[in-house]
Amino acid sequence: MHQIKVLISLVTNDNDFQLEQAASARAAAAECGAAVEIIYAANDAVAQTQQILSYIQEPSRRPDAILVEPVGTGMAQVAQAAISAGIGWGIVNSDVDYITRLRGRALVPVFVVVADHEEIGRIQGRQIGALLGEKGCVLYLEGPSVRDVAKLRSSGARATKPHGVDIKTLRGDWTQESAYQSVRSWLALATSRQLNVGLIASQNDAMAMGARRAFLELRDPRERDAWLRLPLTGCDGVSKAGQAWVREGLLAATVICPPLMGPALTIMANAIRSGAQPDERTVIPATSYPAIEELQTKALARAASNSK
Repeated sequence: MHQIKVLISLVTNDNDFQLEQAASARAAAAECGAAVEIIYAANDAVAQTQQILSYIQEPSRRPDAILVEPVGTGMAQVAQAAISAGIGWGIVNSDVDYITRLRGRALVPVFVVVADHEEIGRIQGRQIGALLGEKGCVLYLEGPSVRDVAKLRSSGARATKPHGVDIKTLRGDWTQESAYQSVRSWLALATSRQLNVGLIASQNDAMAMGARRAFLELRDPRERDAWLRLPLTGCDGVSKAGQAWVREGLLAATVICPPLMGPALTIMANAIRSGAQPDERTVIPATSYPAIEELQTKALARAASNSK
């Protein structure tokens, strides 16, 4: 039997969730007898497009299928080039508007596998309410605005946070270093002391830890300790990173977003072997870690302790 070859294109190798995506793809490939090659775009949308096109255009490198987590746009023209060359195409962790059109004439599998990013944001908004209460200010670290992931998570969080909670937004690119630099620059401004921030929430765990590193480097010990005492939350919840940081007390909470590349690869391999189009869109659910009720109980216990 022909071994299915799948090219996996990921955003960066400087992010725990992306590395978990790669690990889940390898595990799924081993289970279904596929061969995978994983490439990283270093957060560069142009480089990602060029990388993928080089595989499509060179027959000796051409895979049976390509699974992509886009850095920027969904690469409609690249997708068209892939299916025209008889290569299956799957978009992971991002919704695009051309999948239905391509599926209408494709002879290969074409589909999307996503997390419900708006629900991830809604979970984080509920975490904010559980940890901060009905009023206060949140320092909110967003991902790049070019991706729907960041926009949807922001929309969800704003929809479920308490009405009395204000949000101050800083931006990163999903890496620890980007959040570290963003928070470090913001802390240098006098306005950073005027907001009375009560919680730091990040759209992924890596950026949350980058923010923590910026607080650790503050020279004034009282200011440093004040920032480090604030609840810090993230998203992704990789077992050896976000979940471990919650257990260690470095994060107050995270949102577990299961890796999507493994399920996407299994869907692709099964579709190629059966010759049938899979479902157009598969959604993988997320959960709060710890549960919202547990966060509320801990917050009430802390408040009671502080009032004594």
